[in-house]
Amino acid sequence: MLDIKTIKENMEAVKTRLERRSPGTSQALQDLMRPEEERRRCLTESEALKNKKKRLSAEVGKLKQQGKDAAQEMQEVKIINASIKELDDKTRNCEAEILATLLSIPNLPDDSTPDGADESANQPVREWGTKPEFSFTPKTHVELGEKQDLLDFKRAAKIAGSRFVVYKGAGAELLRALIRFMLDVQTRENGYQELYPPFLVNQESMQGTGQLPKFEEELFAMKDDPYYLIPTAEVPLTNYHRDEVLRGDSLPICYTACTPCFRREAGSYGKDTMGLIRQHQFDKVEMVKFVQPERSYQELESLVGNAESILKKLNLHYRVVVLCAGDLGFSAAKTYDLEVWVPSQNTFREISSCSNFTDYQARRASIRFKRGEGEKPEFVHTLNGSGLAAGRLFVAVLENFQQEDGSIVIPEVLQPYMHGREILRKEQE
Repeated sequence: MLDIKTIKENMEAVKTRLERRSPGTSQALQDLMRPEEERRRCLTESEALKNKKKRLSAEVGKLKQQGKDAAQEMQEVKIINASIKELDDKTRNCEAEILATLLSIPNLPDDSTPDGADESANQPVREWGTKPEFSFTPKTHVELGEKQDLLDFKRAAKIAGSRFVVYKGAGAELLRALIRFMLDVQTRENGYQELYPPFLVNQESMQGTGQLPKFEEELFAMKDDPYYLIPTAEVPLTNYHRDEVLRGDSLPICYTACTPCFRREAGSYGKDTMGLIRQHQFDKVEMVKFVQPERSYQELESLVGNAESILKKLNLHYRVVVLCAGDLGFSAAKTYDLEVWVPSQNTFREISSCSNFTDYQARRASIRFKRGEGEKPEFVHTLNGSGLAAGRLFVAVLENFQQEDGSIVIPEVLQPYMHGREILRKEQE
């Protein structure tokens, strides 16, 4: 969340930056000032009454020591105590209201984030590789997956409902190969430590990374227990250091994990209802960094490079896009999307999103660091990126390496993970 001191001292600048996200976004700042002014008034009055009580209590003690009647002074102390309690209760209520408002305000876009209202204003940064050329009309991943008996959407719908899939046989093996390959690259080459976190988290964890309270309708919540299914491994990885003070010389700390991700996809009805692009459950390799503030944008570029390394090794055509202010995620100050080429759609589709959250999540989750002994703790900057979404990478491999008969050539770097297999082709029954 934002720092209320920064908001008060730079109100107009904060308003201007918030308005870059969407007109009216800064209205919450006005909602913040009313309880903040009331809180300060209550604190001032309470402090004055506590000083008065202190003087009266001393007077009571003196009168009693002298054997004089102190009933009037004691009654006044009693009245003051009641007033102090009322003011302290009001202060706590104001603080709760302030916190609720702060939690509803998104992060400030970085100056380098381009202006724009929606994804149409996102700006391509670079492309890598070349589009595959086919002498035939390329099939969709759904057609390929069903033809080669790799995917089963019908039985998944029977088991769970729409927007689920069963990976079968060589399809399950390919998905597992992609995950192992991605984790190996991020841990052995790019310097990340692998974690295997819980898939269920508490409310504090969801609040720490910004999913709550704003996006509760997007989450799967337990009916009888205070847990949520994670929408991304970003949640448990970032909260791994919640309420901690890290050593400055330990930064950057880099974690990666592959977990299933669970999303209700509320509000996305009609979008990508067919296939693997938008599922309620999918696997994703995630990367999270805890870094010193002055290095966070340098680390963002490195994070993007770590995600790109997967696509390069698989020889997949992709582009990098910087998101405009109006298309930023709630907690992000700057975001790059990696979009991989999908032949059947003749377009690029997002496969990774890499963001710098500055100190926004760290304030919510109370993650700080000390530069040295005796130094005052500071908030870290957190970064997060997909490295990559496994289901969408599965789509890219099937479609970009398909052959006319519907078989799929397995990229060379994946073949060791597939026991030397070079082609995916349904075995004759």
